[in-house]
Amino acid sequence: MLTELEKQLLNDFQHGMPLVSEPYAEIASELNQKGFNVTEHDIIDCLATLKEKGMISRVGPVFKPKSVGGSTLAALAVPKERMEQVAQIINRFSQVNHNYEREHQFNLWFVVTASSQDEVLQVLSEIEAKTGLKVLNLPMEEDYHIDLGFPLWC
Repeated sequence: MLTELEKQLLNDFQHGMPLVSEPYAEIASELNQKGFNVTEHDIIDCLATLKEKGMISRVGPVFKPKSVGGSTLAALAVPKERMEQVAQIINRFSQVNHNYEREHQFNLWFVVTASSQDEVLQVLSEIEAKTGLKVLNLPMEEDYHIDLGFPLWC
């Protein structure tokens, strides 16, 4: 079960993080105008709880591809009996921002985002070394904007 504050944060702040020196204080102010009684610290604590619950993985910006740093989509063909083990290895990399299983020969897909393309390649190399599996590197050739935000609660 989610609290009303957790629901509001997940619903209202998928886009438009305040670009100010104290964004969590600004979020608290916006929510207080909607009838909440919260502080900046309440917001930070709530986001930490959402992360602990596995509801969010991170709070941060998403940059237009190829404008800052480097990134790639990657895939592995993982034997079914190793799926959980390999997924845990992938999830340990802070540069991996999501990781998911698919029904395909290449059944574990993930995105690597790093400060440079060289770092992306280094991460892929480390993943190969730690898993013993060859990474399929699928760098973006053309970008399409797909808005992944959607209303969770009305």
